[in-house]
Order: sequence, then structure tokens, then C-alpha cells
Amino acid sequence: MEGMDVDLDPELMQKFSCLGTTDKDVLISEFQRLLGFQLNPAGCAFFLDMTNWNLQAAIGAYYDFESPNISVPSMAFVEDVTIGEGESIPPDTQFIKTWRIQNSGAEAWPPGVCLKYVGGDQFGHVNMVTVRSLEPQEVADVSVQMCSPSRAGMYQGQWRMCTATGLYYGDVIWVILSVEVGGLLGVTQQLSSFETEFNTQPHRKGLHGPYPFGQS
Repeated sequence: MEGMDVDLDPELMQKFSCLGTTDKDVLISEFQRLLGFQLNPAGCAFFLDMTNWNLQAAIGAYYDFESPNISVPSMAFVEDVTIGEGESIPPDTQFIKTWRIQNSGAEAWPPGVCLKYVGGDQFGHVNMVTVRSLEPQEVADVSVQMCSPSRAGMYQGQWRMCTATGLYYGDVIWVILSVEVGGLLGVTQQLSSFETEFNTQPHRKGLHGPYPFGQS
């Protein structure tokens, strides 16, 4: 068995080397995925280029260079506020996806943080929303305007918090969307949003419960 392990590593490194010379974009994506989306594509390219596009060496260089010097913010996903399990949306329908998140660390978040789309289905043109700096253990709702795909089916996308310097942190946040002809949630949200837009008072009544669209 030990002999098999020794033979496997050079084979994998050979594949990584070949991949790097033919498709750097794929190698950058793989590097980013292995790091749990902690680094943006430009940062991934920096470490890969520094190690002659060797994936294993680049990951080692990243941890050797970055880990001792970075104070990474903490974020925990709490729950889906809108578009939860079992809810469906019609095709080609605008909706608002809201997550509840928490600063699970002991320090306040730095200024300029945002929630960014990092993979999967994007559901529209919005790929980033700014988020205010949360105090330790503070909870907030974050919303993104989205649009469902034109075809029925199951879709999913991933979002992550990111600092102003491009460092991803915290839990990966998922959008898992069921697109069905006759789905009602998007229509409900449109009516609720219409009511909110023309109401000068804080929106406290929804058609099917509270939707904190106005919260930051």
C-alpha cells in the first residue's frame, strides 16, 4: 500500500502541471474551491504563478505566506429568511433572497465588507451587495435581488462574505431554488414589495408573515 501512495503523488502532480499549462482558468477555479473561496481569482493567480502553476505548491505557499499574518473575520449562517426549503418560484420571476447571518467572532467586522457571488447559478446580474460592519455576535439580514431561470428545475448558487481587500470568510451561503410553473412565492414577494414601496411607514405586515426586505 505504501508503494501505491508514493506512486500516486507524482501522478497527481503531473496532472496538475499539465492542467496548469493548458487551462489556467480551470486551475484558478480549482485553487479557489480547495481554499473554500477564501481568496479571489486574482489572489489565486498570484500564488499559482509564483509556484509555476503547481496546484499543491501554490496551496502550500498560500498557507505559509498568509496564515500567520491574517486576522480573518468570522461569520455564521443562521437561517434562510426567504426562499426556504419546499418553496418554489415561477420561471422568469424577480424575487428577493434574504439570509440571516451572524458575526460569530470576538471582533467587529472591518469596514467595507460585502456578500459576493462565488459559484453555481447567479440568478440575475447582481453579484455583490454591501453589508454593514457587525459587532461581535450581532445578527443581521442580508438581501439580494434575483431573477429565476426561464426553465423549470432545481438550481443552486453559492455566496460568501468578503473583505474590502478580497479575503473571503465565514460559511458558504447557498441559494437552492426550485423553479416550477405555478410557483407562488415570487408573486407573493412582488405584492409585498409593491406595498412596501408605497408605504411611508416601516413595513410590518406581509401577506404570509414578515419579510425584512428593508433591513440592511
